[in-house]
Amino acid sequence: MAGNVVPIDGFLAYTIGIVVFFVGMKLNGRIGFLRSYNIPEPVTGGIIAALIGLVIFLTTGLELAYDLETRDRLLVYFFTAIGINARFSDLISGGRPLLILLTLTLFYILFQDVIGVMVAKALGLPSAVGILVGSASLIGGHGTAIAWAPDIAAKHGVPDALEIGIAAATLGLVAASLIGGPIAKLLLKRTKASEPLIDGPVVGISHEKEETEQINHISIMAVILVLHIAIIIGFVVNEGLQAIGFRLPLFVACLLVAIVMSNTLPYIMPKMHWPARTKALAVVSDFSLGLFIAMSLMGMQLWSIADLAGPLMIILSAQIGATVLFILFVLFPLMGRNYLATVLSAGFAGFALGATPTAVANMTAVTKTHGPAPLAFIILPLVGAFFVDLTNAVVIKLFLG
Repeated sequence: MAGNVVPIDGFLAYTIGIVVFFVGMKLNGRIGFLRSYNIPEPVTGGIIAALIGLVIFLTTGLELAYDLETRDRLLVYFFTAIGINARFSDLISGGRPLLILLTLTLFYILFQDVIGVMVAKALGLPSAVGILVGSASLIGGHGTAIAWAPDIAAKHGVPDALEIGIAAATLGLVAASLIGGPIAKLLLKRTKASEPLIDGPVVGISHEKEETEQINHISIMAVILVLHIAIIIGFVVNEGLQAIGFRLPLFVACLLVAIVMSNTLPYIMPKMHWPARTKALAVVSDFSLGLFIAMSLMGMQLWSIADLAGPLMIILSAQIGATVLFILFVLFPLMGRNYLATVLSAGFAGFALGATPTAVANMTAVTKTHGPAPLAFIILPLVGAFFVDLTNAVVIKLFLG
């Protein structure tokens, strides 16, 4: 222990994450409100764990510092599983929804920064603060906020830019985790949006539907083997792209490799059992995503944002309100007012304020109860993980300029 910091190594953090997930599952099972509003189990447990960490800090002065390297590996597992489930036929049929969602997302990056700058100026703060509590930390997440903070601190008169960016990204992640489910519930209630069920779970096992497919250790091991092969190839591809100056997160390269594999190998080797849309893959995918979210939220150091709470909460409240209104009155109608639009609305709330994994967790919570929407799990990660980062960098530079 260094000073007041209590380091928790990766294996122990991983184990605590599993406990946190089960705590969230138990609470969701007992509290009808959480279940009714589609709050993901790991979100419930993760927030409880973060609050416990806050209480420990306030009463003893000790700061829990989790090693979250394992968490980041789970993210690669999850998105590779999404790629395994992808079918080119779905992507072709999803061309129009993909284009609409991409266009709306690119517009919303601009809109988010306009809101941030306007509210920051109204509060007498530098406009760069509005960018930090805009697309830099919300759609961009922790990584983008950390990347831009030094430049904003040095050139735009915001010496605590890093603290503001991390605090905004943290609070945005919590908000994103909590509003997606209620938005979906509201849309389902008002529009009675429904869609025939499509074969096979994409993420997670349905809470209510009987599953005839059996799962055993062989099917789980086969899924893990396929995922590892795709990840290894994705790593090599990612290294090659970086060598030519084209930088992408590792999980994006693995997602794309898995999509290619899933749409070629079953046709080249038809006798091979491919795990796409199987119960075994759904279990591994659900485990990876749930544990990633649980570990992300339990690792929040809520005490670090206390000094920034006032102005930050005002700007963030404006961003949350704008996101909800945009989803209800722009995104949902333009996406078709159907079940796919409902699931994507929950997902958009997740990554407009938090991150792509949060978006998928929101969609998973909805589809577990109301039925699969495979296309949503293909097009939203492509938009959220691939196009957004590239566009966001250009928009941030434009606003700061």
